[in-house]
Amino acid sequence: MKKSDIAMIILIASMTALIAFLIGNQIPGLKLDEKGVKTPVTIKVKSDVVAPSKEVFNKDAINPTVQTVIGGSGATN
Repeated sequence: MKKSDIAMIILIASMTALIAFLIGNQIPGLKLDEKGVKTPVTIKVKSDVVAPSKEVFNKDAINPTVQTVIGGSGATN
């Protein structure tokens, strides 16, 4: 390639980028709102830990992770 070919490619690419930029600025969906946008604010997490209820969490409570078989062993003769 000659130097003039490379210069022409750079000129065409820069003109295309400029035209795309100007067209992109005219699209209303791409413009920022001038008033700004309010964002929700999270609440502060408290570090206070309340002890669990003794009615629910006690040594005689049912353990839901233990497999329960209803109606026998399930084996048939």
